[in-house]
Formats: sequence, structure tokens, C-alpha cells
Amino acid sequence: MRILVTGGAGFVGTNLCARLLADGHTVVALDNLCTGSRRNVAANAEHGRFQFVEANVCEGIPVDGRFDRIFHMASPASPIHYVRLPFDTLDVNSIGTRVCLDRGAADGGRVLFASTSEVYGDPLVHPQPETYWGNVSSIGPRSVYDEAKRFGEALVTAYGRAGRTEVRLVRIFNTYGPWMQPHDGRVIPAFVSQAIEKKPLTVFGDGLQTRSFCFVEDLVEGLIRLMESDLDGPCNIGNPTEMTMLELADHVNRALDNPAGIVHKPLPKHDPTRRRPDITRAQAELGWNPTIDFEAGFAKTAAWFRNILG
Repeated sequence: MRILVTGGAGFVGTNLCARLLADGHTVVALDNLCTGSRRNVAANAEHGRFQFVEANVCEGIPVDGRFDRIFHMASPASPIHYVRLPFDTLDVNSIGTRVCLDRGAADGGRVLFASTSEVYGDPLVHPQPETYWGNVSSIGPRSVYDEAKRFGEALVTAYGRAGRTEVRLVRIFNTYGPWMQPHDGRVIPAFVSQAIEKKPLTVFGDGLQTRSFCFVEDLVEGLIRLMESDLDGPCNIGNPTEMTMLELADHVNRALDNPAGIVHKPLPKHDPTRRRPDITRAQAELGWNPTIDFEAGFAKTAAWFRNILG
């Protein structure tokens, strides 16, 4: 197939492009590089079936020819980026999403929208199933991302209900792996970068808040299975193995032989205290389960960061 990946120079987009190329598809990666990286583009650039287009999807898709599939992955995704780029974040998940949906309709293709576990906010239900409506502040510091994704979901659902475009909707939980940016603000890049530099790891609050980390190869497998399925409505993709930030910090320091320990700072406002996916739907409908445990995935991730940080 011929496939468009918006955000194709980002962390997940780069890994997704590599997998699609390995599966024999022709891939066009579109990215304006506001948070993506030319280093990431280079990972796939020598492949004969890969094309990179530097452009803002909100201004249209300046590529001729029909796309069978569109993976709309473009968006700032870490707090430091979406706080720095609030309007870009709002636009790419609204205007950019509509551009992708309209192109999908014109091409007779299928569009997958990358939503997020952040639509659940600071959840009052645990673990979080797709039926949970969430606990989100529409005016809080994280709202430009959380509400942008919630609007994107509404837009995608409206197109699907109207029969204008074939759509798929994924809610991605915390993901890690190679091709992340070292200082993008998410916890694993932050911890690993600090540990490599032999600095204390910054733990916010008491460190008892939890996350569930999915290795990027498992996520990509889930994205492809969802795209090629007949599943209607949102689907959680994430690893349900939950750990506290203190447990994560201890693992990182031990794995990277960092004697500096940790330092506590105040918990940011509206930072979720627990996050764990209910993946019953993905298991039943897609036959998907994460297969890479945290130790194996972290070893690959740490090797990647060691290589780029020297």
C-alpha cells in the first residue's frame, strides 16, 4: 500500500515508518519538524520506498497521488512541547485532523487518529477502559493537549458516523524506546539523560504516582493491527504493567550505574496520579498483547540514548 504518516519525523512516527517499510509498503512521512528531528528522518531516508516532505499538515498535504492509509500521528506530545506550542497543538489535532480526514475521503482510504490516554485526565476509574469519559480540566495547564485530542476524537467519530471516511481511533498510553528526543520532558528520556550524566533523577511529588510503559515496537504492532481491523470506536494500546516513579527511578539508576540518587520537586498541577490501560478490547478484537517486558525494552532504549549522548 501507499501510506502517509503525519508526524513521521517524531518518535512514534519514525518507528512506525520503519515497520511499514519493512512490511513492504511505500511510505510518505510528513512533518514540519516543530518537535520532530532530521536525525529521525535519516533513519529511513535511504530506503527506496520512503519519501520525506517537510510541511505543516494544517496547511494541507502537498503530495500528489492516492493514499490507501493515513496515520495521523502529528502533534507535540510531551508537556514541555505542548506548553511551549499551545496553538500548534490545538491546530494539528483539529485543523490537521480535518485535513487528513478530507484527504482520506477524497482518496477512498482509511485514517487512523492517534489519540492519547490523556483524554482520561487524572482518572477516577482504574484501570481505564475505553468506556470511561475521563476527568479532565478544560482550562488547566495540560488542557491544550488533552482537549485537543478529545476534540480530535469527536471529529474523527463524526466523520465515521457520517460515512465520509473510514476511521480508526487509538488511545496511546505511555510509550518509550529508540528515537525519542533526550530532553523532551517525558519521564524516561528525562531519567535516562540525567542518569547518563550522573545527575540525580528529578522525581516530582512523593514519587508514588504510577505509569504503565509500553515499548514502541509493541505499540506499532497495535497501531497496524487496529488500522487493518474492522474495530469501531476507541481502542487502548498500552502495557498494563504499572510502576511508581520511585520504582522507575531506582531501575534507571541501577541499570545505568548512577550513584547520584534522586531529588524531589513539587508535583505539577493536574499531573495524573495513576495511569494504567484496560486492554481487554485490544486483546479480544485485535489479538494484541504487549510482548516486550520492561527490562528488555529499557535495555534497548538505554543503548539508544548512550549512543546519541556519547
